[in-house]
Amino acid sequence: MAHFAKLDSNNVVTQVIVVSNSDLTDSNGNEVESIGVAFCQKLLGADTNWKQTSYNSSIRGNYAGIGYTYMSNVATLGVGSTDIFIRPQPAGSWTLNATVAQWDSPITEPTLTDEQIAAGSYYQWDEAAYQADTSDPKTAGWVLTTPE
Repeated sequence: MAHFAKLDSNNVVTQVIVVSNSDLTDSNGNEVESIGVAFCQKLLGADTNWKQTSYNSSIRGNYAGIGYTYMSNVATLGVGSTDIFIRPQPAGSWTLNATVAQWDSPITEPTLTDEQIAAGSYYQWDEAAYQADTSDPKTAGWVLTTPE
């Protein structure tokens, strides 16, 4: 099975559908994205824009999800593509790392201790704390959260 992401006019993913491999193979049995796109357009409208995505391979950096953005002509290394799907930016201070098709926080997330892991604790980003930090360099942003 193959997966195709429908893009809106801003290249934001609005839908992801499953397409049978038989609906995107050529006469030689090769999977061809353009055949799959044509199938999606026949099924859901000729004016729709589709891109293939995959759970199982690193095409386009990430598996496309609703709300992800499709970016083309991105200078990437290691994701095997010059076009990527990227999840929504977690916070305004985070920057795009096109090398790995992910967002980077401005401060490295702290490592959990064994005790924190056992307690189910996790770090959560607090953009307001980061923006309020007047240190140079900034040190606030990650907040330890422990479930009750």
